[in-house]
Amino acid sequence: MTQFGNVTADQLLTGSSVLSKPAEEFENDQSVEAIWTMEVIEHTEVYFNLLCSVDPKHLKLTPHDDHIYKTFRETFPNLKVDKIIEDEFKSEEEKQKWRPFCEQFKDTVEDYNFGTLLRADCEGEYSEENSILTTRIQFYAIELARNREGLNDGIRSKYKKNKS
Repeated sequence: MTQFGNVTADQLLTGSSVLSKPAEEFENDQSVEAIWTMEVIEHTEVYFNLLCSVDPKHLKLTPHDDHIYKTFRETFPNLKVDKIIEDEFKSEEEKQKWRPFCEQFKDTVEDYNFGTLLRADCEGEYSEENSILTTRIQFYAIELARNREGLNDGIRSKYKKNKS
């Protein structure tokens, strides 16, 4: 049986069904946190490997990429996405702008508010210093902008694809 750290594949499958329950049913359950962490790590590895393998301009992240990008740039026309400064990104003023943006995707983008890691500096890889916890829809919006605006173009030459 495949092992992921201290969690077996069977436990992962069980855990994924548990994660679909309402958040109110959990009280800092460490097994749920471990499963969530593993899903986030897997997501970051898969995405970074894609950036290292193909031209980012051709990546399709969701069936709604065009709408997400268009709405993002209409809502945040001047947001510089190359280097995200976490304190500014998560300020009360910015949260007020992001909430309505995110909520408009709740019925169209699966797991739109699921916790996801975003690289703060698009020229770097995922690391403790270069990762910001954000929502999935914010990740999509920023990474779609980075991909379409050529900001992720240097990743392939700078990093080699990780072996998963």
